[in-house]
Amino acid sequence: MLDFGFDKMALIGAVALIVIGPEKLPRVARTVGTLLGKAQRYVADVKAEVNRSIELEELQKMRTQFETAARDVHDTVHKEFNETRAAIASDMSAFGDASSGPVMTAQDPALLRGTATAPAYKPPRKNWRLKRAAVPAWYKQRNGVRVHAQSGAARVARFRPRRSDGSAI
Repeated sequence: MLDFGFDKMALIGAVALIVIGPEKLPRVARTVGTLLGKAQRYVADVKAEVNRSIELEELQKMRTQFETAARDVHDTVHKEFNETRAAIASDMSAFGDASSGPVMTAQDPALLRGTATAPAYKPPRKNWRLKRAAVPAWYKQRNGVRVHAQSGAARVARFRPRRSDGSAI
């Protein structure tokens, strides 16, 4: 921004006081201050937008780099898998039909897992009373959990102030 020192600001203020006059100077100063604030906010918004676009550009560049690295890893793993499968297939063909039992192939996923069917999902049992009883009585008493049902009259009688002789008021 412009480099204004104290002496330049004082000179501008004196000229403004002479040209505008003491009656209109406060209103003009307020308007100039408002316009300067709006201009600063606009500049800040433009800077933020430029920074966001630069960050977005960098993120897109990183995304493309990550995608190419992932694609290279995928291709390498796929190539190694195919080479290994071909080597195993050539070793299996060397034995021919002399082997007894079924031959496991990569196309049969049930044989790879060891079972043909997956067990059915069984939801867990939820027993509220069992959970409630699992909390110790001393913990319930300390935290104010009601253990026994009590009527309103019984509750009032329980907390009614006592006389010095022990009887209720």
